[in-house]
Amino acid sequence: MNLQQFRVLIAVRDTGSLTRAAEALNYGVPTVAHHLRALEAHLQAPLVERGRAGTTLTPLGEFFAAEIASVLARLDAAERAVADRRDAGVVTLRVGTFASIGSRLLPPAMAELQQRTSVRIEITEGEPTEIVRLLRAGDLHAGIIYDTSDEPAFESPDLSSLPLLSEPYRVLVGEGSEWAKRGMLDLTELTDVGWMLSRASDEASDRVLKRVFGGIGSEVRALVRTDDAYMIHGLVESGLGLALTTRAAVDLDFDVDLRATVQPLGDRRVSFVTRSDGAPPATAWLGEIMQRIAAARSAPPAMHPSRGGELPGNLERTNL
Repeated sequence: MNLQQFRVLIAVRDTGSLTRAAEALNYGVPTVAHHLRALEAHLQAPLVERGRAGTTLTPLGEFFAAEIASVLARLDAAERAVADRRDAGVVTLRVGTFASIGSRLLPPAMAELQQRTSVRIEITEGEPTEIVRLLRAGDLHAGIIYDTSDEPAFESPDLSSLPLLSEPYRVLVGEGSEWAKRGMLDLTELTDVGWMLSRASDEASDRVLKRVFGGIGSEVRALVRTDDAYMIHGLVESGLGLALTTRAAVDLDFDVDLRATVQPLGDRRVSFVTRSDGAPPATAWLGEIMQRIAAARSAPPAMHPSRGGELPGNLERTNL
């Protein structure tokens, strides 16, 4: 037995005619008849019967066709999956991301990509420095990272970058704190205030703070070093210190607000990065989808029910 014989039997069942079965399979009628005879000879049983109305399957033919239909469907699915992975250049696409933007852009992009290919996507969450390190080591195929627009740290010949979005840095303050009473903050008046800094001192927000405080002849005073967004929000909400962030990264479950500063802070730029030495085609597909989604997203982050649909303080509605 072979697959051609199975496909001929299914085609005869579905079309009710040797001629139409041959047309559906792009075979000649003698070829269809040959495959049917060979299959019947192997099974030693009649599978089709011809009449004036056309060709139908015998009860044994119907039984056998029903049994092999699921086998053919699985084989066809396996063939498509192999073709998908061949064209995508990878079986599992490993992508690194950070939480605030990645959680909004990556899931819808994954859903759209999986309509195009059966490639699996494996997600690693981390800060940009760690994502870039894993990308360069070959442990990731692509990454979603953020950087400063004024002093980019990840621009190098070994990386290809696709811009997704950009938004201004702001200072995160507790709504009940003294800093929330000010319309704009002057960092020269905040040299004794503690800041929430990243564990890695070369992260974008820390570099911005170091640059700005250096410009006013001071140093950043670290209250705590952590990459835990919930901890940062909790500490700021309690009025213990400040943090540098953007609107998209604000968690509205906390009583916090944003303030601009007299000193220019610059923008946080979010990019989709891959290695320049030849990434699988699926990475380019995912990057194109993410860029389109980022450009189209205009709805604000979901409001917490207790807030009645209103944004606190200066958190005006904006894109991601």
